[in-house]
Amino acid sequence: MNSYLSSSLKRSLDVFISVLVLPFALVLMIIGGILIILTTGGGVFYSQNRIGKNGKSFKILKLRTLVKDASGDLAGMTKNDPQIFRIGRHLRRWRIDELPQIFNILQGDMSWVGPRPERPHLVANFGKLYKDYEIRHKALPGITGLAQINLPDATPNDTEKKLPFDIEYVDKASFSMDLKIMWKTIQAIG
Repeated sequence: MNSYLSSSLKRSLDVFISVLVLPFALVLMIIGGILIILTTGGGVFYSQNRIGKNGKSFKILKLRTLVKDASGDLAGMTKNDPQIFRIGRHLRRWRIDELPQIFNILQGDMSWVGPRPERPHLVANFGKLYKDYEIRHKALPGITGLAQINLPDATPNDTEKKLPFDIEYVDKASFSMDLKIMWKTIQAIG
């Protein structure tokens, strides 16, 4: 296994960036939360079970961007999904909906960089379909990753295309690779 993935250097990078970004992120989350309440009258946060490193289940945190009764495995996965409310589209465009995951990082369930975590039933299905699928669980899941910068519009239906990038990351992850992936992510948002 790639020793960087469980190193104190990677954990230190995650904590350092989280602490650095947190004050700014809190302001954006508060503004986003107020806009969600004013426009939808519903809850601000969304949590869902996901599978992380070594198959461990955890609750991912996000700002809610879907209508209250959104349904389906691909709900909100495409840009024009009518289940994404108007303010939610803007929160997604600027990735503000992902900011609560900083708390997942600080808890040690996620990293800034790694394969995106999936829901348990999808992990079970993909584990049967793709023989190397479990390799991606050797790393903490990330807010961004190699698959996300190469296939930014991919959905769970694109797992076959994303998987080689996830496996490459697990194999070649390094401090400099993490910095490059984060930089490319920032450029893509801007």
